[in-house]
Amino acid sequence: MIIDIHGHYTTAPAPLGRWREAQAAALNDPVQTPDPAGPVISDDQIRESLEANQLRLMNERGIDVTVFSPRASFMAHHIGDFETSSAWARICNDLCHRVSELYPDRFVPGVMLPQSPGVDPATVVPEIERAVRDLGAVTVNLNPDPSGGHWTAPPLTDRSWYPVWEKLVELDVPAMVHVSTSCNPAFHTTGAHYLNADTTAFMQLMAGDLFADFPELRLIIPHGGGAVPYHWGRFRGLAQMLDRPDPAESLLRNVYFDTCVYHQPGIDLLLDVIPLGNLLFASEMIGAVRGLDPRTGHYFDDTYRYVKNAGLSAEDLAALQEGNARRVFPLLDARLTAQGR
Repeated sequence: MIIDIHGHYTTAPAPLGRWREAQAAALNDPVQTPDPAGPVISDDQIRESLEANQLRLMNERGIDVTVFSPRASFMAHHIGDFETSSAWARICNDLCHRVSELYPDRFVPGVMLPQSPGVDPATVVPEIERAVRDLGAVTVNLNPDPSGGHWTAPPLTDRSWYPVWEKLVELDVPAMVHVSTSCNPAFHTTGAHYLNADTTAFMQLMAGDLFADFPELRLIIPHGGGAVPYHWGRFRGLAQMLDRPDPAESLLRNVYFDTCVYHQPGIDLLLDVIPLGNLLFASEMIGAVRGLDPRTGHYFDDTYRYVKNAGLSAEDLAALQEGNARRVFPLLDARLTAQGR
């Protein structure tokens, strides 16, 4: 089985985007407030949005299952207040749950959280509970910068985050540390802000002692870890200068990286630097990079091509494409086991 642990509903039917536009407009003009129940989207609209897009590519690339969460750039936690984000998160999470109900063998839900700048992170705990217990979510996307590129939130090691970590450990659910849209013109959303955040999250974790307090917490840093694998020596050196443990010892029992790296040399380096047990297959297809690579004639985000060409043994390839995901996502493993897979 090939499990893609990083998929977003980037092709959601148009009524979802229109509802969000109305919600944002209503912040200044209450007359435009959309129906609190959310947009009207039929099952056929969902099928149409997926069968020509993610499902088609999954079939072409041999991917069996995708962990599917709301579109990351649409989370936009900087818009409005906590109530704004709470309503938006509920609607987006419910939609991903519907996808998983329509295609139970192909999609497994992940969820966004109702974060808001300056608001206590503990406010997201009820949505984590609802998503896992009622929607069958196997992971959450947690934004370390709800301000949208201005970085006003405390580091992930700050005690204000502890209620979130406690709930994730209680439910045995990992979190993907994933930012959203940048509203700071200095940081392009997918070309700078996403990769900055991956690198920043790793450095925050390295500088703190989060996993001493939460030894069972599992965090995924997406997009191949940003600059981390490429600059592994820098982080080892910084740890030494800061009188911190080597990151391989202090972080790699709890921190994982995905394979959303869009060229062969990048995948090769990732596999060379990071232990295989800390890597999870992913593509984030129809995401930040959607075009064909003119050098290869294949999509940049067809990451399984790179993985297959990396010279892994059959055992290591099986761990990367399935075994590691089932270990890091216990609820995903339970779901697949219940399906006889």
